[in-house]
Amino acid sequence: MCAMARPRKPLLSTDRIVETARALVDAEGLAAVSTRRLAAELGVSGPSLYNHFRTKDEILEAVADSVSAQVDLSMFEDGRDWRTALHDWAVSYRAALRDHPNIVPVLARGPGRRPAALRLADAVYGAMVDAGWPPAQATSIGALMRYFIMGSALGSFAGGFVDDASAYDPADYPHLGQAHLLAEQQEKIDERAFETGLTALLDGLARQYEQVRRAV
Repeated sequence: MCAMARPRKPLLSTDRIVETARALVDAEGLAAVSTRRLAAELGVSGPSLYNHFRTKDEILEAVADSVSAQVDLSMFEDGRDWRTALHDWAVSYRAALRDHPNIVPVLARGPGRRPAALRLADAVYGAMVDAGWPPAQATSIGALMRYFIMGSALGSFAGGFVDDASAYDPADYPHLGQAHLLAEQQEKIDERAFETGLTALLDGLARQYEQVRRAV
């Protein structure tokens, strides 16, 4: 009797589980992820997932780290000055979160033991210290940037206004006569707000940096 040929590719792998879970989170949110649902999506039995992940939380941590891995870190290695590097990194980081907004609550817990998230934190901190920032301030800069970028990804400012002029009675809201138009320009407004905030933040850091360098 001939032995049954083995499949060329394994039916299940860590990467495949993570990719499937990420797609599920993107489409339906964190609550949609369960070992039973993932097993059904992957076409395998539930217990087979435990050969790769012990819990649902471990799967979500891996999904979060796969998003962190999408953030470009090359700007900290190619000679860009600290301000330009922070700006370009922030733009890349926000783009990754914008593509996967539903995983932001997991990312907001901090890097924990996630390798890509730790590499990200290491790159930012190391670049700031190498640029001449004192270690304590370099730590604060990393935290500040994280707060700002993640906050911008938690929801759309413009998208939070309803497309209904009657919701903004001028008797109650005399300055919101055009608020019903915000939603249709959501992307443009949110991008402009992010750049405005990022520029203001970096301008403030630049002034602090001048003081730091004068004190050396």
